[in-house]
Parts: sequence; structure tokens; C-alpha cells
Amino acid sequence: MQQIRVCTHEGPGAKPVIRTVPWPEVGKKAALIKVGACGVCGTDLHILKGHWPKPLPWPFTLGHELGGVIVECGGEFTEDFMSKPLQVGSKVMIPPLMPCGRCYYCIHYPQSANKCLTPVYYGRYLGFDKPPHMWGGWAEYVYVDLDMLPGTKIYKLPDDMSLRLGALSEPLTSCIRAFNRATRAGGFSWGDTVVIQGSGPIGILAVAAAQEMGAGRVICVGAPETPRLALARKFGAEATVDIEQLKTPDERIKAVRDIVGGFGADLVMDCSGHPTAGPEGIEMLRDGGTYVEMGQFTDAGSIDTSWHRICTKDLNVLGSWGFTGNDLPLGVDMLYRTRSKYPWLDMQTIYPFTEEGVGQAVADAMAMKTVKSTIVPWPELVG
Repeated sequence: MQQIRVCTHEGPGAKPVIRTVPWPEVGKKAALIKVGACGVCGTDLHILKGHWPKPLPWPFTLGHELGGVIVECGGEFTEDFMSKPLQVGSKVMIPPLMPCGRCYYCIHYPQSANKCLTPVYYGRYLGFDKPPHMWGGWAEYVYVDLDMLPGTKIYKLPDDMSLRLGALSEPLTSCIRAFNRATRAGGFSWGDTVVIQGSGPIGILAVAAAQEMGAGRVICVGAPETPRLALARKFGAEATVDIEQLKTPDERIKAVRDIVGGFGADLVMDCSGHPTAGPEGIEMLRDGGTYVEMGQFTDAGSIDTSWHRICTKDLNVLGSWGFTGNDLPLGVDMLYRTRSKYPWLDMQTIYPFTEEGVGQAVADAMAMKTVKSTIVPWPELVG
């Protein structure tokens, strides 16, 4: 029987191990997706550092920022979540968290369906002995079955869209939703001055999203200069503040205020996840400005107050966590529409799908040597 290679970790700090699982018998409402590219997300790093606040079913396969191609599908697997037709050969992406559509939050608060009580993580809790046997995209293939996991959602990518570009859809969508939340709350308007805390992948994507959604000026606070702050400027940040050069909060606050002038920024968004970012970022704001927290969602460090709860409870103060099913097409569309406007692929450093490759991708991401470590199981799919 043909086998599929998947990368697993035994627990926090463990080295990656590539093992094989059986080729699934594809059901009538199921599909097998060949993974072209899958990013290393900050969530993956938090999990591997032991920061995840809930028990996890080790061992399992990480990776949820994937772009792939359908290579086999059942007769009733005919369209994506937005009713676009799907078939063998269709390019697709799959989000990690898929609301069930039936719980209290999904029914009564669809705009907050990201807080679904019974979310689907495509096969995460079902083990490796039967399909769907892969939670994530650090694998040759991902299997999805709408009969086994009815909440599963899949999204078609444009036929001529690079799978590397498609792999950025999920993290960019989180940024778009955060700015949309700020807009609906009256805290983000056309022409506003925006400060992004954090120059990792989410921070860089937020620099682009801010401009596409109407920001007049964008400043990025983070480190290191190479490759991250340099790329933030390449993406359109007017200026950057290097936290490795300015060591204290007071120095960084002054630097930002000197750049933006006046009374401070209109909106500050934390994409860093650093425990001190919130109190520091608030001082970069003008009075009456808006602070958006989208980085504090794990037990990554002690905080004077329960700052991470702003993010995890998706509060209007504003916390923003993840996205809903209807948000994903916005990310796909923005990437495709601006595919020649921003240096999207410059974000990605490519690694082979080997134990050494995956290990290096994770290590380099943790050391901030890359902006977006990206694992490529099938190089011929991404060019």
C-alpha cells in the first residue's frame, strides 16, 4: 500500500520525526490534498516551546498555513465553503480552526464564530491509525473528510496563484479581521497613523494589510534589522524602531512619538506576543486612540495583569483572535489582488521536507533568522 510521509513531534522541545501513515481510502465527501508549501507559524513555535495553555494529543503533525492541490476527491466533494467549484487539480488552502456551525456561538454570534465551542482541527484528535490522520501541513498530503468532520472548511485559490502565496492566506486573514474589528468599533479610519508592534510574519503582513485597508502612515517596531525590519520597510513601513537598539520602553515610546508627531498614533496593533507590549504600546497612542491586541493568546510569559485575556476573549478593547469562516476569502483576495504590489515571497525562506529541514526551519524561526520559515514537501508544485 502506498504510504504518506508526515512529520511529527513527541512533545515540546522534541526533534521532528518523519514517519509514514497509510494512504487513505477517500470518502465521498473527502479529498486528499498534496501540500505545496506550509509555513511555520508563531503558534507552532509556542506549542513546541510548551506555551500552549491546554493539553495536546502528542504526537501529532504541526503546520496550518498551507497551500496545496487536490489529487483525489469523492463524488460529493464538489465545492468549497464559498460555493466555488472544486475538482482534482484545484488549488486550495485550509484554515486550522473551523467553526462547527452548530454550537451556541456559531448560531447566535456568527461574527464571533472563531469562539466556537466545538471547533474542528482537521483530524487532530483522531490519531494516525485511520484517516483523517494529519492535523497539519508539515506533511506530504493532508486528508479532509466532510462526513467525519462536518465543520471542515476548504477554500479554493485562484488557478494561477502561487501555492507559496496561498500559504500566507491564513495569517494575513488574521490581520484583516483585526483591522475590520477596529473599523467596526470606530477605532480605525481612512488616513489613520498605525503602529505595528512586532516584525515577525504577522507584523509584516499587518504592515501590508494596514495600507490596503486605508492607513495613511505605518510604523513598525521590532527586531532584528536583518531580515525583519528591512523587509517591513520594503513592504511600505514609513519608519521602523529597532528594539535591539532602543533597550527601554521609554526610549521606544519616545522614538515612536517623535516619528508620528502630534499626540501619538491613532491605532497601535500588537503582533509580537511580548508580555510587555501592551502597556508600552498604549503609551504610543494618542488619547482616544485604539489598541488592538492580537499577540497574547498563550502562556508565553507572566504579565502584570491578565493582558492575554484581551486577545483570548476577543474583547472590544480591542482583542482579536483568529477569524471566522467568512473572513478567509478576504485574505485570499488581498494576496491575489496585490500579488505584484508587495514582495510577498521575500517573506519566505524555503526548507525541504526532511527531519533536518523541518528542524532547521523551526530553529531559524525561533532565532528570528527568518521572517516566515516555509516547508516545501513538493518543490515542483511551487517552482
